Amino acid sequence: MGTVAFALLAFLVLASALTVVLHPNPVKSALALVLTLFLLAVTFVLLEAHMIAALQVLVYAGAIMVLFLFVIMLLNLQTEDPEAGGPARTGLRVAAWVGGVALAAQLVRLALGRGAVAPAPTSPGFGGAEAVARSLYTDFLFPFELTSLLLLVAVIGAVILAQRRVR
Repeated sequence: MGTVAFALLAFLVLASALTVVLHPNPVKSALALVLTLFLLAVTFVLLEAHMIAALQVLVYAGAIMVLFLFVIMLLNLQTEDPEAGGPARTGLRVAAWVGGVALAAQLVRLALGRGAVAPAPTSPGFGGAEAVARSLYTDFLFPFELTSLLLLVAVIGAVILAQRRVR
């Protein structure tokens, strides 16, 4: 992948990810997350990991985002008043400033050439269906199952919260 293409994709991914975090409307934030996931899939395509790119689009941008939007709509989330301050808002501002300073320091470090590393060599089957399946069902089986359990608990919790509001 070319340096210019990677820099452009990195900028777009960062901008859409910041939109996910900073937008007050949860539905628009979820749509920005879909854009972020699609841009990550484009990055995988440029890295010639086509299977991972397809899984990124089908599983995350498709199925998981439908689940997220279902929960958002079920909970009927309302946007907060941006004028309402409070300690939580101040903590978010401090965290944003600390993150911004850390990002600027990393960018300066990369610009000076001290943070550059050589890319790791990839195996011949990298990104293929067999390699992904072997890794997912051997090395990462427990985290995979734990993630599915956490998603199930989150949906059940959202349904219970929505039923309490109806009654």
